[in-house]
Amino acid sequence: MPLNICIAQLNYCVGDMAGNAQKIIAAARSAYQAGARLVLTPEMAICGYAAEDLFLRPSFIQACDDAVNLVARELAGLKGLTVVVGTPTHGDTGRAVRTKSVEVQQRHNSARVLREGRIVQSYAKRELPNYQVFDERRYFTPGQGTCVFQAGEGPDAVSIGLLICEDAWFEEPARLAQAAGAELLVVINASPFHAGKGGERERMMQRRCLATGLPLIYAHLVGGQDEIVFEGRSFALQADGTLAGRAESFKENLFTVQAQPAQGAIELVAKTVPERSREADLWDALVLGVRDYLGKNGFPGALLGLSGGIDSALVLAIAVDALGADKVRTVMMPSPYTADISWIDARDMAARMKVRYDEISIVPEFEAFKASLAGEFKGRAEDTTEENIQARIRGVFLMALSNKFGAIVLTTGNKSEMATGYCTLYGDMAGGFAVIKDLLKTTVFALARWRNENDPYGTGSSPIPERIITRPPSAELRADQTDQDSLPPYDVLDAILKRYMENDQGVEAIVAEGFERPVVERVARLIRINEYKRRQAPVGIRVTHRSFGKDWRYPITSKFGA
Repeated sequence: MPLNICIAQLNYCVGDMAGNAQKIIAAARSAYQAGARLVLTPEMAICGYAAEDLFLRPSFIQACDDAVNLVARELAGLKGLTVVVGTPTHGDTGRAVRTKSVEVQQRHNSARVLREGRIVQSYAKRELPNYQVFDERRYFTPGQGTCVFQAGEGPDAVSIGLLICEDAWFEEPARLAQAAGAELLVVINASPFHAGKGGERERMMQRRCLATGLPLIYAHLVGGQDEIVFEGRSFALQADGTLAGRAESFKENLFTVQAQPAQGAIELVAKTVPERSREADLWDALVLGVRDYLGKNGFPGALLGLSGGIDSALVLAIAVDALGADKVRTVMMPSPYTADISWIDARDMAARMKVRYDEISIVPEFEAFKASLAGEFKGRAEDTTEENIQARIRGVFLMALSNKFGAIVLTTGNKSEMATGYCTLYGDMAGGFAVIKDLLKTTVFALARWRNENDPYGTGSSPIPERIITRPPSAELRADQTDQDSLPPYDVLDAILKRYMENDQGVEAIVAEGFERPVVERVARLIRINEYKRRQAPVGIRVTHRSFGKDWRYPITSKFGA
């Protein structure tokens, strides 16, 4: 008889141990009724990932222990069921380590193996990532052991080798599990999404299969947590590394894999969801990020300034797909320099998306500011100061509406703007959540075109008026202004940003690839001098391997410019 294995690819919430435990209990009962005898939850399922400095609180770890024990008790009556629960734990010895006269309690990133009301085994993650968004060495001590346990009963039982996320990116943990008698590797994970990461994971796990000659099941988390998103996409690989099955991305799923004995080995059988386009993954990541940030933090809806430009148009389409039109409000705030076509296109898009749309002119306030400052500014020409005043008036209006009605302000700045400082502190940067903060401008255009050709959430086809996509971008803060007055063409700018900011290439290396030196040096300088702005920007959704957030830790004060 095959062993039926269920991956509880669910959306867990950081710090909601009681709620997460109930999710696991309900999933395990449902899977058991469907014939599963092994249930896998993702890494840190009991507390959500990543809990950051909550891991340092002993009461937090104790609450996790209590929740795991609750899961064990509630599932005690399900004979023959084994459940793997990801959780933080105190060090095995329970001893504190003295560092510089301060006692520090050891902790592990662990998994508990539960069976019929008992914790039968525990495994501590051996390899702790400390790069990109990961800080696991800040919180955890590496494990030393190996975990192989039996799932199923009698002659049909299978020896399972358990690994946690980063363990599977190194050879030794899988090799040790194989040497301890594992017939099947299972890897529980909380691996943040970025474009292309799903394929990277499958290719790396194929290497583990080929190195050990064992099949592998990869159980992954789904959901948004602050700036990061987990896309699910759990999968199973045969011993030769070929794909046996793949779960849906960005959706909760009780994904079933059958482990069948076949000629002295284990063969896996599961359904396979096809590969998706990069744009489809990006769209779903942004939608899930918005939905979970607002939902898990209790915001009743979203509010944004709709300018008639491409960035706010894209944010509006994402917000409606994430929340529904009834929870999204838009405000057009024309200035003396707002073009008629901006009014027309903003009204058109709001009507297509069926959202509330209001117009509040900033002209009276702008004139009042200029009058109040006339004496101070006497003899000086208008410049970016007056441009920024307009942006800050809009920020005040949006935040006032947010305070009065409770909706969170979604900012509309993109990664190209954040990189170069083409944004205004306390102006267009004012808000609570930066939806497209990690999208380069060229990606903004590509996603807008993709969304006009696709309607993945049934909120309406072609939501973005074509003219918004095709007209030259402009902040409309002075007469006849375009973005390219201040920045290189976006295809050039973004190509440099990918190299310099995302891939850490130096100026000389980028110039050697054929880019003009003055342009490269200018872009590098803009990135350096605008770090102080980015430190004050709202959190936003990470969709690349290097975002302006936890990935990017550069000093504000620095003279290094290569």
